[in-house]
Amino acid sequence: MKFIDEFRDPDLIRGLLKGIEKTGERIGRPVTVMEVCGTHTVAIGRFGLRKLLPAGIRLVSGPGCPVCVTAIEDVDRALHLAGREGVLFATFGDMLRVPGTKGVTLQKLRADGADVRVVLSPADVLALAEKNRSQEVVFMGIGFETTAPAAASLILRARERNLDNLTVFSVHKLIPPAMKALVEDPELKLDGFLCPGHVSTIIGAKAYGFLPEQAGASAVITGFEPVDILEGILMILRQIDGGQRKVEIQYTRAVSPEGNPRALALMEQVFEPGPALWRGLGSMDGSGLRIREPYRPLDAAKRFSFPDIRSEEVRGCACGTVLRGAIRPSQCPLFRVRCNPRNPLGPCMVSSEGTCAAYFKYHREREEEP
Repeated sequence: MKFIDEFRDPDLIRGLLKGIEKTGERIGRPVTVMEVCGTHTVAIGRFGLRKLLPAGIRLVSGPGCPVCVTAIEDVDRALHLAGREGVLFATFGDMLRVPGTKGVTLQKLRADGADVRVVLSPADVLALAEKNRSQEVVFMGIGFETTAPAAASLILRARERNLDNLTVFSVHKLIPPAMKALVEDPELKLDGFLCPGHVSTIIGAKAYGFLPEQAGASAVITGFEPVDILEGILMILRQIDGGQRKVEIQYTRAVSPEGNPRALALMEQVFEPGPALWRGLGSMDGSGLRIREPYRPLDAAKRFSFPDIRSEEVRGCACGTVLRGAIRPSQCPLFRVRCNPRNPLGPCMVSSEGTCAAYFKYHREREEEP
């Protein structure tokens, strides 16, 4: 493949691919590896890594996009909060176009007059609360362990400054419980995981110990360059070939076994694990982060009441099944036909790290694995 020469280290890429091919031949059966990070999904598509791999090595995309896994019930609750009189609703940009029941979005509410603001970080919300003390400022806290420490810091700083007009609507989620559910899904038959690089800088490699110990699955934490990802795949294959299952760190320049103790302590201080709804995976105990009792005055779910909302997915949308890795985006009947980046019907096409958006941008039908 001539385009390999376009890589920064083409000889290293060829060497890794040769190692993958030979190790796969020794294993003698198909191997399925899931990447659980939206940034990995984009990188794999951008660099055309799927079509470089031998036929027996299959990559599937998992629930690595925090916007995408936000359940429609939580989207509808966010829409209710944003539509309340006197509320300034702050969120990250990708959430604006995620459709709730009947296709309503935060973007549409804003066009209709709701005060919806896009922020780049939780720190921006402090300034909004201080400048708009006559309004209830609600921040939608989404994301995995990567963004939760910043949200915890926001809650602590808001309490220090007596910002009683600020609350957080926390729909943060924890990655390990989702990975446990995926590896135990008999339909998926996963051999190993490319573990998320950014999340792993916070939680560390030890957090994935249950994968080899309880499920017999391989796990390698990788970076985001083509060399990182291909080396991670080769490390998984070598584990399988050698009859060993363990957690390894390819991304040694950023990830340690223990993670980031200060960030973990901050999360522990403000949040506690609780049940959470995941799009595609349903309700899972201990997979979400709820605000602890001492900080409940800053919890939007406690300050505001919610009506009985009957949430309904967009008819025909297969985002949930895509997020489980059970199908490719092209197997959704709406993909490219009715659902595209200009008219996204589901969150996987909305988010810049969504699987459907990545496949739409980087994959052609003939390039996808069988």
